[in-house]
Amino acid sequence: MKKSVLLATCVAVSLPLFGSIAFAGGPIEKACLHSDRKAANSSVCGCIQDAADETLRGSDQRRAAKFFTDPQKAQDVKLSKSKSDDEFWERYKAFGAAAQAMCGG
Repeated sequence: MKKSVLLATCVAVSLPLFGSIAFAGGPIEKACLHSDRKAANSSVCGCIQDAADETLRGSDQRRAAKFFTDPQKAQDVKLSKSKSDDEFWERYKAFGAAAQAMCGG
């Protein structure tokens, strides 16, 4: 009986922690959901985040998420002549292709 009560207490205390992790979403999903795009919903944005998880590392995702609020940043990176920006842009294009294929957009 004591073990059952202890287990139930641990689960009850832990659920908010796990719930926030499970539903927090990544930077792309968050940016998508907060964008002013009409098609933005949890299903579409979650799918786009899945594509990002498959194609972009964390720092790339945080960088790309900024494009939702400031599209000029994307244009600046695309036109940049730096090697690191060129390498990021190639990964970003792969992300876009994956998102289109996976999410039908």
